[in-house]
Amino acid sequence: MFAITHRKYFYALSATLVAVSLVALFVWGIKLGVDFKGGTIMEVTYNPSSAVVPSQTEMLTAVTDTGVTGVSIRKTGGVDSRTYILRTDTLDESKKNEVVGALSFEGKNPLEVNRFSAIGPILGKEAARKSLISIVLVVVAILAFITFAFRKVSAPVASWKYGLFAVVALSHDIIIPAGFFAVLGKFAGVEVDTLFVTAILVILGFSVHDTIVVFDRVREHLKNNELYREKKPFDVIVGESIRETVARSINTSLTTLFSLVALYFIGPEATKYFSLAMIVGIIAGTYSSIFLASSLLVTANFWREKKTRQ
Repeated sequence: MFAITHRKYFYALSATLVAVSLVALFVWGIKLGVDFKGGTIMEVTYNPSSAVVPSQTEMLTAVTDTGVTGVSIRKTGGVDSRTYILRTDTLDESKKNEVVGALSFEGKNPLEVNRFSAIGPILGKEAARKSLISIVLVVVAILAFITFAFRKVSAPVASWKYGLFAVVALSHDIIIPAGFFAVLGKFAGVEVDTLFVTAILVILGFSVHDTIVVFDRVREHLKNNELYREKKPFDVIVGESIRETVARSINTSLTTLFSLVALYFIGPEATKYFSLAMIVGIIAGTYSSIFLASSLLVTANFWREKKTRQ
């Protein structure tokens, strides 16, 4: 199988992508939104009497001209919706009124403020902490589950290594989108919110499902190898397992990607970066389940055999 024969090249590609992502994360970091750093959330709806609703670009320009920082504007609802959610750094009452005046373009586009709430920096940090904990707990749960599910597979690779290599692949799948958004934050001002955390959790579930399918096929081949007293090398078994599941993995990923691409281009502004994070994560996850996780099993067996011969 191509993925096994040339696994060193795929290791190099993965290592490069992860290294670049980590550099971006450490140098620039992810630009946190109001949900995590604290600030103000305001929901406004333009009145039906307003014949033309300003574009989001016009709204953004009007608000930033007031001197407010950390501004992001997202449309909620359908295409014809007149409701927008505005996130900014903390506003006092006078600044709030100034922003409302700017959004109404001095009364030319009347609007109503549906909601105005402030998120303190302590609550923002708490949300960030809980988000990180939730991701770590999911990864630990996946490690425990795979180790338990493959507990009867002890040769030639120990069951706990299946869990370990799945976690390595999952780390690959979340570091790359995180690094991608660090770059977007630096050069495009893109901020991450709780939807980004949701995307990461979905990516973890999607990726581990693909990986388990391949691992399960490896387990079945190992059982048959023992049952029928065959003597297939482990790398051949893993290669056959990948070949038998690769079409399913790619087809499933493509189906999901088509939906996400459509959501990115024609969906509401509120889910634009959620879908983008999902697109990057699913591409990384599909790649890792085919070219990384299973190949690591072969490499582990190679080093085990080499150690035995010494």
